[in-house]
Amino acid sequence: MRDPSPTPVRTAEPYRWRWLILAVMIVAEIMDLLDASIVNVAGPDLEKSLGAGSVGLQWVIGGYALTLGAGLVLGGRLGDRYGRRRMFLAGLAAFTAASLLCAAAPNTGTLIAFRLLQGTAGAMLLLQGLGLLRENFSGPELTRVFAIFGPVLGLGGIIGPVLGGFLIEGDFFGLGWRSVFLVNLPVGIAALIVAAKFVPRKAGDRTVRVDLTGAALVMVSCALLVLPLNQGQEEGWPLWTWLSMAASVAGFALFALQQRRTAAAGREPLVTPGLLRKPAFTVGLGGIALFFGGLIGSQLVLTLFLQIGRHFTAGEAGLGNLPLAVGTAIGGAVSGAFLADRIGRKVLQVGPLVQLAGAAVLWRELDGLDAASFSIWDIVPGVTVAGVGAGMVIAALFSFILAAVDDDEIGSASGVLSAVQAVGGSIGVAVFGSVFFTRAESGDFTGGFRYALIVQACLLLVFLAITFLLPRKGRPEEGQHGGTPTATAEGPGAAPPLTV
Repeated sequence: MRDPSPTPVRTAEPYRWRWLILAVMIVAEIMDLLDASIVNVAGPDLEKSLGAGSVGLQWVIGGYALTLGAGLVLGGRLGDRYGRRRMFLAGLAAFTAASLLCAAAPNTGTLIAFRLLQGTAGAMLLLQGLGLLRENFSGPELTRVFAIFGPVLGLGGIIGPVLGGFLIEGDFFGLGWRSVFLVNLPVGIAALIVAAKFVPRKAGDRTVRVDLTGAALVMVSCALLVLPLNQGQEEGWPLWTWLSMAASVAGFALFALQQRRTAAAGREPLVTPGLLRKPAFTVGLGGIALFFGGLIGSQLVLTLFLQIGRHFTAGEAGLGNLPLAVGTAIGGAVSGAFLADRIGRKVLQVGPLVQLAGAAVLWRELDGLDAASFSIWDIVPGVTVAGVGAGMVIAALFSFILAAVDDDEIGSASGVLSAVQAVGGSIGVAVFGSVFFTRAESGDFTGGFRYALIVQACLLLVFLAITFLLPRKGRPEEGQHGGTPTATAEGPGAAPPLTV
């Protein structure tokens, strides 16, 4: 007589090299995100070497974030179709090659073009790396992986200006600013060799269709917005700048319409159309753009003030960013460890208030500055307090916006939020750079810094109003990374927040 008990189901053994994959992904993604901020301290050297003016510097810094953000919308679908391993290796190889091209750039225009290419490759690299982690980890292990992955990625933004300042001031082999790009070569090549050997092959799904029309609309609309913001102040805001911004708004509206029609026709859109019908998610997109635009823009102005206004070396300016980084880390730790769980949405309201308090302290600190005896210690309190407030928001913002979407929309929503965060940073670089240089051109560097603080305060007040429209409770950490790899429009490569 046969045993009626069911036959145990044998589960597949976890891939033995999966933790090595995690290490490679962390190294590659830190390199990717580090390049968003490592160039911040290179302004004076770029001006001496290539003749880069204020607009050129804004493009070198903001152009990377622009194509990184626009590429995040498309990258997940390419991984679904062609395979995550293949696209990760292609993205890593392209990023490394683009870094070499940036280092060899003979003029500002060429450097900007290569930075745009580097940002595009960076978007591909980021999404495929996250997707590969999903393919090789599952259950509680996947939750632990993302718990490690997120904070470590934050190191990229924190050490970017510090590492950049060290490399430029060290002037190793007489390379100057070019070393901030060349440092990617040994790291990228080593990661490429290890990934090619140990990341398992998994075929993509050639039935997946890539919405190139939607991707093109996003990229063109972003460019139409950032172009006049970068060029407008230099050229006196001619008519074409206003027409370009209006065309950008029309382009984004056309993209939303095109995505709805794509879904209605039974094809797979880049963005789940239902997301844009959720008011809390839609206003959350605006909140992310405002918050990160203000944060990244003001961080750039701090660096410009130290280097151009107070003649700090690249290394000193890099270290001058440490109070902001330390404050952000403290605020993020407090918010993530217990504050967000205890007070819910209020953490998003306390955070900007703390930032505003830091800006007020910094404003007072700028009052009595003596250019001859100035040191970074003169502004450490205000910068640190502002950083604490920023960290409180960064650690919790995504979870509250994602609480407004359905479980099967998490992947698409995360990808969109990360893309808006990156593009918002690019816009912040353009706006705050223009604000600062408007005063700096006449030698009023303190006034330029203060104007930037006023703009940031306005953005924070609007962001504060937006937070009252978000859900009262955030989505738990384990629920922020989606369910199964095939359940979302962005697939397994949906991105968590990009830490600054």
